[in-house]
Amino acid sequence: MCGIAGFSLFNHSEGGLPALDAMHNAIYHRGPDASGTYLDDSVGLCHRRLSILDLSEAGSQPMFSQDNNLVIVFNGEIYNFLELRESLTAQGVTFKSHTDTEVILALYAREGIKCLDKLNGMFAFALWDKVKKQLFIARDRLGKKPLYYYSQNGRFAFGSEIKAILALNDIPRKIRLDAVYDFFAYQYVPDPKSIFEHIHKLPPAHYMIVNEAGFSLHEYWDLSFKHTSHESETTHIQQLKALLEKATQQRMISDVPLGAFLSGGVDSSGVVAMMAEASNSPVKTCTIGFDDEKFNEADFAREIAKKYNTEHHEFTVSQNVADRLEHIVSFFDEPFADPSLVPTFFVSELARKVVTVALAGDGGDEMFAGYEKYSIDHVENQLRNKFPRIVRQRLFPRLSQMAGLIPGVLGKKAKSLLTTLSTTPAMGFYITNSMITDEMWSSLVTNEVKQQLQDYHPSHYTLDNYHKADGPDHLSKILYTDIKTYMTGGVLVKVDRMSMANSLEVRAPILDYHVAEFAAALPSSQKFNKGTKKYLLKKVFEPYIPDALLHRKKMGFSTPIDTWFREDLKPYTESVLFNVDDGIYHIFDQAKVNRIWAEHQDGTHQHGIVLWSMLMYQMWYNRYVKVV
Repeated sequence: MCGIAGFSLFNHSEGGLPALDAMHNAIYHRGPDASGTYLDDSVGLCHRRLSILDLSEAGSQPMFSQDNNLVIVFNGEIYNFLELRESLTAQGVTFKSHTDTEVILALYAREGIKCLDKLNGMFAFALWDKVKKQLFIARDRLGKKPLYYYSQNGRFAFGSEIKAILALNDIPRKIRLDAVYDFFAYQYVPDPKSIFEHIHKLPPAHYMIVNEAGFSLHEYWDLSFKHTSHESETTHIQQLKALLEKATQQRMISDVPLGAFLSGGVDSSGVVAMMAEASNSPVKTCTIGFDDEKFNEADFAREIAKKYNTEHHEFTVSQNVADRLEHIVSFFDEPFADPSLVPTFFVSELARKVVTVALAGDGGDEMFAGYEKYSIDHVENQLRNKFPRIVRQRLFPRLSQMAGLIPGVLGKKAKSLLTTLSTTPAMGFYITNSMITDEMWSSLVTNEVKQQLQDYHPSHYTLDNYHKADGPDHLSKILYTDIKTYMTGGVLVKVDRMSMANSLEVRAPILDYHVAEFAAALPSSQKFNKGTKKYLLKKVFEPYIPDALLHRKKMGFSTPIDTWFREDLKPYTESVLFNVDDGIYHIFDQAKVNRIWAEHQDGTHQHGIVLWSMLMYQMWYNRYVKVV
């Protein structure tokens, strides 16, 4: 796990080695063990190293091919590199190191861009081909490792994080207004946008070619739900178990201490169980708890730790979040508001005290339908199908308005349900899962912003992916949508930034692309079965996890933000949000923000989600825009 950055010199001079030093120093936390640079007349590349495999100097980057014609900077891990290395060695290739980086160079030398088809891992890399005079930049299939790029007027730069690009001189920081709306709807900015104009995300499963003529983007893989497997459930259980065991064992290859995140949920518990089976020594596990028992899963994690005799470590997030929040949020160089970033930082910090690599259960909910929202969506669609479309479209919006007049939670839920039922299943999925309602946005936003945005609406990300999905039913389409949006833009960004903030590498066996392809081919009934979420995955984990834990209600990595705003975070939020006239107030009317704050404080409304997004936006603005 590392950090990479660089630029082209085809049409713009960037300042040579000092510019590269500034770029890699900006992402020092991603790789504190070593750094390296490469500069010629066409490109500049730099690298920060977190040593995981082959800790010797032979593993340093930038790394060169043996003929010196190829140069690479690489962030991530290739889990099948030993198999690829063996195959290449049989073809007469010799290696100077024991790294996966050198395997990528050798594979590219043999197969060019087609090398991507054989790589199984989490990665983002930039490979300079001196002969072809082109820069080949690629990102893994599911977007576990980030890659941003800047392009304007022939100038091109890239980095693992935006802050590496901003380290260059004269990079404009103009905010994209439509991306701000996206952020409040999703709690993150969906790719390929970033919060800044002219800075973009390279989407997962894409590569780009940069040369003197400019650059081009290409997709090399997509997840297909089109072909449903007709094997028996028993066969599917056996096949999935074998895939997960292999994926787990591949991710346990490390030359540094290794452990696991353990929440006590199904996915992390299953991963720990498989690690324990494959390991000759106790697995090191790390858990985060909360003082508020409604959000605390530490007891469940402790039960799994005891069952598998792990070396268990715990940390409780007490009511002192404000003391660390500014430091934690500083690692996001565009607005990001998933509240679970807080416990993810703390569990990463805890883990880094005992290990350098941690396995996690990410991906299980998106691949196998584990979120509660899929149950809600199922019920909504059952109700939607009971009413003729003309009734839903004409009557339900009026009923929704009437329901909004009912005070309290009941009126709010009735209004939301009727609004959702009045539209299509795809739009209903967006409405149910959006973090800000259209009504709330319209009530807060200034008239000037409304005019500038015109008819723009963030739902297009959900709708576009829903309609692109090739699955046979609604569930497969919303799973594809979540994988392409929430998982890549939210979950994986959070884990990457919070783990890298602590120089910790996190690996996710369930996110192996072979597991993803297998899950996509399962019948929907083996993912969501008569109200049982993650049906087949739970069947695989039945021998490993006690029934009481396997079938308990999912808590998720939740945080008590409503309480935080009335207690621990109240003074801090008031100092950040209500003593300024910029940032958030370029978007929202200040009097209306004051109103929802007052409503939240007196307990008549729960505005925690929107207030958290506002706080995160303002904190980001203060650090990345206001200070410049």
